[in-house]
Amino acid sequence: MKVCFYFQVHQPMRLAPFSIFAPDGGEQTSMFERYFDHALNRQILEKVARKCYLPTNALLLEALEKNPDLKLAFSITGVFLEQARLYMPEVVDSFSSLAKTGRVEFLSETYYHSLSSLFAEKTEFEEQVKLHRAAIAPFAQTPSVFRNTEAMFSNDIAYWAERMGYAGVMTEGLDQMLGWRSPTYTYKVKGCSSIRALLRHYKLSDDIGYRFSQKSWSEWPLTADKFASWLSATPGDCVNLFMDYETFGEHHWEDTGIFAFLRQLFPEISKHRHLSFATPGEVARTIAPQGEVDMPHVISWADMERDTSAWLGNDMQRAAFAELTGLEKPIKALGDDDLLRTWRHLQNSDHLYYCCTKSLSDQDVHNYFSPYESPFDSFINYMNVLQDLKAQVKKREKK
Repeated sequence: MKVCFYFQVHQPMRLAPFSIFAPDGGEQTSMFERYFDHALNRQILEKVARKCYLPTNALLLEALEKNPDLKLAFSITGVFLEQARLYMPEVVDSFSSLAKTGRVEFLSETYYHSLSSLFAEKTEFEEQVKLHRAAIAPFAQTPSVFRNTEAMFSNDIAYWAERMGYAGVMTEGLDQMLGWRSPTYTYKVKGCSSIRALLRHYKLSDDIGYRFSQKSWSEWPLTADKFASWLSATPGDCVNLFMDYETFGEHHWEDTGIFAFLRQLFPEISKHRHLSFATPGEVARTIAPQGEVDMPHVISWADMERDTSAWLGNDMQRAAFAELTGLEKPIKALGDDDLLRTWRHLQNSDHLYYCCTKSLSDQDVHNYFSPYESPFDSFINYMNVLQDLKAQVKKREKK
């Protein structure tokens, strides 16, 4: 059984409070500087870096040195890299140190953590994936596995990834897609010839990512030997443990024991002789598929529905998305780098995520990540920015 650890690293560019009555800064004013709260973004990046990125990277580097069979994988958004290089370049250096071990794989994704795979035309999607490849090229190998924003997946997305040369594509091990089957195997994808679907084992992943510090959980406290025994008892060819990197030190603070757990976990797994570590690329290339998955509509790893409703589930979100996508052709026709960069940062899925109006635990998660008092405040601010950008585009079109 191959154990595949993968961590997603992302921090959005958060918007500044913006009014439609804000004075026009003129053509000399950068739209990127105008719309985003750079002080807040720096503050959050530095805080999370000290709590999560730097200590966890140091822990993993030590673990790689002590456990010669250990292999890991990351995907890092371009938006995150921009902020890290600007505010704390030592964070990028620490990821580069992991890459230099030769046992850490970096995956491909959209540079702006966007919903561009849902655009009617795939040109913007392909451009963002190419931008992301270029962004990680200074420290990472050429990616062989694609992980779409929030693990969004469908037959069409898998077909696109195969056409772009990827050996594997990651997504959620969704029950409605698998039926009676298990996520602990690789699968072909309907309509594709060679690409492999790598499916997240959401129960075991969420035992660490979500439940680790929940004292009401029947399995609390979770220990490394207990979790390793669960892996050992899991049948199949591979178990894919995919989670947000901020799990370590940010979502679960150091005093919960999360770092001690992670440090002890790898040697505990190695005690089970039939378990071994593998990267997603190795899983995609070496494990034969056990059947085929068929997903004609888009799924994701978000919320209970595991679809696109976290970003496009209400009228506010759909209206904002329509305004956003409608700006693609006029902005690209202008050839203005600042407008294009700004529009692409506005594609960040987090802006739509903050506008979600669900209920119960799903909405609690949305509220936890949102810098706004309510989804409606988020929508108003986001639409104010989009309308101002639209006005700027029209003004420049007239010249």
